[in-house]
Amino acid sequence: MDLEISPAVAVYIDMSKSDTEYQVLKIFEKHPDWTQRQIAAELGLSLGKANYVIRALIDKGLIKLSNFKRSDKKLGYIYLLTPVGITEKSRLAQNFLKRKSKEYNRLKKEIEILKEELNQ
Repeated sequence: MDLEISPAVAVYIDMSKSDTEYQVLKIFEKHPDWTQRQIAAELGLSLGKANYVIRALIDKGLIKLSNFKRSDKKLGYIYLLTPVGITEKSRLAQNFLKRKSKEYNRLKKEIEILKEELNQ
């Protein structure tokens, strides 16, 4: 049995994935040494979801993973944005801004309508 997804739900799922990827790229740009657990906590994701998104970004070539030695003699990791990752982050940021601006304008109109209804 195939699960059918309506176009509206597919767009929502894609936007959510795109937004999550953008947020992860943004965090790694500022905090390349953060763990997946820290990313998950910051974005309110499960650790599994954070791992899935990070692996997808690595597979797409947007970030690369490097090992480094921590002072406590444990191996740590640094996530570095690749040149392609930097370009993709900019594209995702533009799309994120467009979506959020549309959402803001829609909410602003809705608020104005509600205010008018309450004043009547």
